[in-house]
Amino acid sequence: MTDWITTPIDARILRGALELERTERGLLPHRLPAGVRQRFPDDRLLTMESQPSGVRLAFRTAATAVELDVLPTKTVYPGLPPRPSGTYVLLVDGRPAGRASAEGGDVRTVDMMSGSATVTPGPSDTLRFDGLPGEPKDVEIWLPHDETTELVALRTDAPVEPVPDRGRRVWLHHGSSVSHGSAATEPTATWPALAAARGGVELVNLGLGGNALLDPFMARTMRDVPADLISVKIGINVANTDLMRLRAFAPAVHGFLDTIRDGHPDVPLLLVSPILCPVQEHTPGPLMPEFEGNRMTFRALGDPSDPTRLTLTVIREELARIAAQRAAEDPHLHYLDGLALYGEADFAEVPLPDGIHPDDAGHRRIGERFAERVFGAGGAFAAREG
Repeated sequence: MTDWITTPIDARILRGALELERTERGLLPHRLPAGVRQRFPDDRLLTMESQPSGVRLAFRTAATAVELDVLPTKTVYPGLPPRPSGTYVLLVDGRPAGRASAEGGDVRTVDMMSGSATVTPGPSDTLRFDGLPGEPKDVEIWLPHDETTELVALRTDAPVEPVPDRGRRVWLHHGSSVSHGSAATEPTATWPALAAARGGVELVNLGLGGNALLDPFMARTMRDVPADLISVKIGINVANTDLMRLRAFAPAVHGFLDTIRDGHPDVPLLLVSPILCPVQEHTPGPLMPEFEGNRMTFRALGDPSDPTRLTLTVIREELARIAAQRAAEDPHLHYLDGLALYGEADFAEVPLPDGIHPDDAGHRRIGERFAERVFGAGGAFAAREG
């Protein structure tokens, strides 16, 4: 019989979350602060920020067995095949050492057309990872990037302590569903997680599916989060929601960057434009989902002849212009064209399954390219001597 030790879950062993809310049944990691959630209780935003992309338990232990009690929230879209359960990935000293999925949990049923949702309560589940080496080691459990997860209890068969500070830089990133990890099969397969591993940095991922919209609250949040490196990948959600016209876009980007700079005046700040998305390269939004049997794709409904509307081509031109303008006075501001991460040649070789989101192969390519161009020699986030 295992002699379990229960360790309280708190900020000392949880990374990548901005807050930890105590609920009736457990602890819920959040990627936006309570003030934002209270002022703007939009259901889709709250769903995305509660999905713990990049959030992981991190501790040092000699335990050979680890148990984690969790309460997931499964999302169901009527008319579409069931989504696979979220994956929890165990790393030992940075290397994969186990995977698990939780059964049960709450079920959130979403109407794709109206956006309305209903939640049916369900039971928690216990994940077990065993057969681990008995010497002291760094253990991480990455939570599902696409499945809201309440943490109920952590048990081990040896004491747990926080991982000591090893001087790794903190990378704060904001982006759309591609940065959130949509269509990746597990949390360590999203492109930001892959790039962070290659760059040797601690990731705080504020990628929020459908919600990279130049919201002032996001800029203020990023302003207040401690970070050594910051990137903002913007454009696709602005286009596919038909959020604003060309006249409003540049001032909104400037304002967003100004707010971040209020809290991080000298931190390397990288502005990234959208990767290739053929459906919106030359056609404005809004974007409408379409169903071909059990397969969902998207169609852009805007008028491509209207010069006031935003396409991805227009957005890239504007972001490049803004970056060049600001860089004259901000030597720590950098720009990366998203087509350098994933462009036409990549689409031909590694297509986007639904026309919008990359799969694991696409995420791997984007993560490798980002790590090479940004964390590599001469890149915006390259480690500096001294």
